[in-house]
Amino acid sequence: MIAQSLFSFFIDPILRAPTIGCMLMCLAASLMGVIVFLRKQSLIGEALSHAAYPGVILGVLAAGFLSIKESEEFSLSILVLAGAFLTALLGLWVIQALEKGMGVASDAALCFVLSTFFGVGLTLASDIQFSFTALYKQALAYLYGQAATMTDIHIAIYGGLSLLVISIIFWLYKELKVITFDRQYAKSLGIPVRSIDLLLFILVALAVIIGIRSVGVVLMSAMLIAPAVAARQFTNNLSTMFVLAALFGMVSGFLGNYFSVQLTESLSVSYPAARIILPTGPMIVLVAAAICMSALLFAPQSGLIVRLWRIARFRYICICENILKVMWRIDPKGSTSWQQIAKYQTISRLYLRFLLHRMVQNGWIERQKEDHYCLTIDGQQRAANIVRLHRLWEVYLANYLGVGGDRVHRNAEEMEHILTPEIESELTLLLDDPKQDPHHQPIPLRGEDFNVS
Repeated sequence: MIAQSLFSFFIDPILRAPTIGCMLMCLAASLMGVIVFLRKQSLIGEALSHAAYPGVILGVLAAGFLSIKESEEFSLSILVLAGAFLTALLGLWVIQALEKGMGVASDAALCFVLSTFFGVGLTLASDIQFSFTALYKQALAYLYGQAATMTDIHIAIYGGLSLLVISIIFWLYKELKVITFDRQYAKSLGIPVRSIDLLLFILVALAVIIGIRSVGVVLMSAMLIAPAVAARQFTNNLSTMFVLAALFGMVSGFLGNYFSVQLTESLSVSYPAARIILPTGPMIVLVAAAICMSALLFAPQSGLIVRLWRIARFRYICICENILKVMWRIDPKGSTSWQQIAKYQTISRLYLRFLLHRMVQNGWIERQKEDHYCLTIDGQQRAANIVRLHRLWEVYLANYLGVGGDRVHRNAEEMEHILTPEIESELTLLLDDPKQDPHHQPIPLRGEDFNVS
C-alpha cells in the first residue's frame, strides 16, 4: 500500500504536477545552492527571492493589461517568471553597485535590497487586489508558495529551467571549481572570471525564480542552502557534493508533497473539526531542514554526535592508558590498590570504578581480593608501550629540539596517546634508539604494536 501510494504521486493527475514540479525546483535550487554556499554568499538567495517579488506583481499587472485570464496558465506563468527574473537581476545589480561602487558592506547591501524591493512589491500588490482581483491570488501564490495548484505546464517550464542549470554547471564544471576555490589562480589561467560570475548570478536568479512558485519568496533561501549544507557534511569533493545536494533537494521536494497530503489527510480524519492543513511549500522546507539537521548531527566524519562520541572515546582510551601506566610504575607485576590508582586520577570515583570494570573485561587487568588489581600480560605490554612512547617523546623534545628537561613532561603526557607506530619507528631511528629519558629513567624495550580498543 505504501509503495502504491508513493507511486501515485507520479501518475495521479492531481498530484503529479506538484510533485514533479517541486522536485525539479529543488534540484535546480540545490545545485546552485552548492556554489552559493561554498562562495560564502548564502544570503544572496534571500535577497534575490525578495527582489523577485516586485517582478511577480509587475507580471500580474502586465497580464491584466493584456487581458490574460487566470485560466491561461502558460502565458500568465511566462509573464510572471519573466518579471520576477528581471527584478531579481535588477536587485543583483543594485547589490553589486552598492558593494563595489559605493563601498557598502555586503550584509548592509543585501539587507537594503531585500527590504526595499520587497516593500515595493507589497505596495504594488496592495493596488492590484482592487484593479485585478482575480489575478491577485496569483501574486499571493508566489509570496507564500502554492505548489498544490501546479499543472503540467509548470513541469515543462521548471523542467526546462532545471535542464539549463544542469547543462551550464556540467559545461563549466572545471572553471567553476577553480573560481570557487581560488579566484586569483583562475585569473592567472586566463579564465573569464567576471563573465562566469555574471552567468552564475543569472543561474542563481533562475533557481530562485524556479522555487518561489513552490515554497514562496519568504522560504526560498532555505531551499538554496539546506541541501548544500547537508551535502557538505558527507564529502570534500565538489562533484560528489553536487550529486548529494541534488539528491537531498529532490528527496525534500518529494517528501514535502507526500507529507503535506498524507498528514493533512490523517489529521482531517483524527480532528475533523480543526480543519488542519499542512501546506506543501513549508513542508518541503521542513523536510530539507530535517535532512540538514540530521547530517549536521550524524554525518560519519563531521556530525556533532559522531564527533562528541569520538571525543568521549578518545578520552576513555587516554584514561585507560593512564591507569595502566600508573599501575606499571607502581608495580608492573604486583598488585595495586584501588586507593593508589584513584590518587593519580582526576575523574569521579564512580567513573573510575566503571573503567576498572571495563579493563577487567578487556583482559588488561585482573581484580584481586580486598579491592586490589594487577596487570595481565597484555596489560603489562600495553603499559610498557605507553611508558616507552612517553619517555621517547621526552628524549625527542630534550635532545633534538633543545627543550629543558623540566618542561618536557607535560607535553609528553599529551603526545603519548597519539603517537602512532610509524612515528615511534621514526623517533627510534632519529634518536638512535635511546635507553634512558632526560630524567635518567629507563625506556622500556620496543615490543609489539598495541591499539587500545
